[in-house]
Amino acid sequence: MASMSHSTAQKPSIVNPARFAALADRAVPWLAGASVLAFAVGLYYALWASPEDYQQGSTVRIMYVHVPAAWMALFTYMVMSSAAIGTLVFKHPLADVAAKAAAPLGAVFTLVALATGSIWGKPMWGAWWVWDARLTSMLILFFMYLGLIALWRAVDEPARAARVTAIAILVGVINIPIIKFSVDWWNTLHQGASVMRMDGPTIHSSMLVPLFIMAGAYMLFFATMHLVVMRSELMRRRARGLRLRLARGTA
Repeated sequence: MASMSHSTAQKPSIVNPARFAALADRAVPWLAGASVLAFAVGLYYALWASPEDYQQGSTVRIMYVHVPAAWMALFTYMVMSSAAIGTLVFKHPLADVAAKAAAPLGAVFTLVALATGSIWGKPMWGAWWVWDARLTSMLILFFMYLGLIALWRAVDEPARAARVTAIAILVGVINIPIIKFSVDWWNTLHQGASVMRMDGPTIHSSMLVPLFIMAGAYMLFFATMHLVVMRSELMRRRARGLRLRLARGTA
């Protein structure tokens, strides 16, 4: 019985950082290939095969880049929120690594959503930017990502940085429903939900299918880059630990 318990305890687990890094090494090439293929198919349908809008013309094609980027900006923050709970409640050894690796990706997705939204808004609204509730709350999300990245870098001790940033992430999660429901709660220029609706999407399938393909491509890209950055962060922390042990040994 004792030997059985010992062997069970020694069984490799994804919780183990070394085991996770090995799994990431195998998964990244497949995810990267899948994301490239999904982007190729999605962009083909988005730029050439999908129809123009009867009001917006070819301008509507910005939707295929803008909307998935906005979805991923919110999804990434929810990933970070789940990781923050893992840090504070479950003390998961990879939780802070996952949150820290996701933050730059979330910032990029948010910046893409803001930039493409501005480009899309110019011909539709006649202005590059308006202080609309949806746009303003997305801008706040972008600054939240930047603030969290800066907070990780400002605190030298990793365990303390993990706790402080996890708390900040969970406080900031209040902005996510504000972004989602801002078009319902306030009178805004931004159009209301046309895909995630209780009564079903209002977009024709000829546009909806390419939109979902692009969303899948964004998701695969996130999964690929998230694993790559997590792996790099684990290597950085391992190197830091070795330097500290060598410093103690020298002292």
